[in-house]
Amino acid sequence: MTDKKRCIALGFFDGVHIGHAALLRRVVEVSKSRGLIPSVLTFDAHPRSLVTGRKTPLICSPEDRAGLISRLFGIDDVIFVHFDEDTLKMSWREFLRYLLEDFGARHLVFGRNFRFGYRGEGTAELLAAECARLGIGFDVISEVLEGGLVSSSTHIRELLTDGNMREAVKFLGHPYVLTDFVRFGFRLGRTIGTPTVNMRFSENVLIPAFGVYCARVYPDTGGEFFGVTNIGTRPTVAENSDSVTAETYILDFRGNLYGHTVRIELYEKTRGEQKFSDITALKERIALDVAAVREYFGK
Repeated sequence: MTDKKRCIALGFFDGVHIGHAALLRRVVEVSKSRGLIPSVLTFDAHPRSLVTGRKTPLICSPEDRAGLISRLFGIDDVIFVHFDEDTLKMSWREFLRYLLEDFGARHLVFGRNFRFGYRGEGTAELLAAECARLGIGFDVISEVLEGGLVSSSTHIRELLTDGNMREAVKFLGHPYVLTDFVRFGFRLGRTIGTPTVNMRFSENVLIPAFGVYCARVYPDTGGEFFGVTNIGTRPTVAENSDSVTAETYILDFRGNLYGHTVRIELYEKTRGEQKFSDITALKERIALDVAAVREYFGK
């Protein structure tokens, strides 16, 4: 039991896209009017992975999911439930009782297609009816469209895989986000005047199409910068490597970020990843990439 009283949004919220935003805005509204704690309940791993036995690649890590919910909607109470066999076999009524008793749910917000509980037997309709019977407040949120298409994490994953970052950002409602601590790379960048920060994708996080992207960069040391981010295996300097990194040249930045945490936000893909004949050709291309980033953000 808990003495906290919460308004809780239910869902997985991968990517925290514009469909999720409708739920989260409603949670904030209800919480303010009823004096409740605005909260989100989600899972550490995608339920589909355990159900099907095949891992579902995620748009962003759990940490980035929580960060987006906090930064964009001011909801800091993000509850991650470990999804395992016990959770999988929990009936929908048990799950509702879990929300009420363990987390003090007084109002629930969920999507029209929300399903939960063992074998997905809990539907939005059943949950709404049970909330009404128990005197628990609830809101059922309709799907959100963008360009006539339903915003969904599945569609956004397809756009990212295809390298269509511009469309992905429309459906996300914000730039694509990757946060990691800065790792040591080949250190070639500092020798050619373009030092970079090297980051990796968390396990089971979808890697967008290889290529160069316009980025905004937020080091934990403070400040906001523009950046040129290359996602891929760096074929010019790491031939035959299968190690995928997000390597970012931060414009107008001076300092050492090794071991620090950096968040990059990607807006648009400008070209595919290339292998250059020599370092001179690479330097010339980076100069063009920098100009493209300045032009993009200048607009």
